[in-house]
Amino acid sequence: MAFPIRSRPGSSQPLSHPVSTALSAALSLPLDRRQSPLALGVQRGVRRLFAELGHVTIPEFTLANGRRADLIALGPTGQLTIVEIKSGLPDFRADRKWPDYRDFCDRFYFAVPEDMRTDVLPEDTGLIIADAFGAAILREAPEHALAGARRKAVTLRFAHMAAGLLHALADPGSVREGSL
Repeated sequence: MAFPIRSRPGSSQPLSHPVSTALSAALSLPLDRRQSPLALGVQRGVRRLFAELGHVTIPEFTLANGRRADLIALGPTGQLTIVEIKSGLPDFRADRKWPDYRDFCDRFYFAVPEDMRTDVLPEDTGLIIADAFGAAILREAPEHALAGARRKAVTLRFAHMAAGLLHALADPGSVREGSL
């Protein structure tokens, strides 16, 4: 059932829809201060790339094993892709947790800035070069299809987190700091 939008008394202008008014007043979530500006730029470029490919993305996605993926993408056919962002060689060398992400996605990529050495990255992963304005896939990630039950669990977690992010945009005062 559609709800009519009434105009103000004595005016021919329609009232703004309450949801669109709230969304326009709060168009951004608080910044997650765990990433460097360089990593945030890479994230932005990768998200733009995946949007062009028809995927939707969520940053800082907590997996059932407690690990937090830098970025997860859900494709139009339900394909799940995790992207681990590395801002430089020391960041990559210090990280030993990335293999734990493979059990939660169909494809796994590293995304790095263009000035980072890429010969050290594992060849059995995908590779994306990115900056704050865009990204390019240099090496496709091999596909390792998830089992149906795992796909359902990750997709439900994705939907729940996406709905929470939308709620935070529509009603930022209702979300406690750190709860997303």
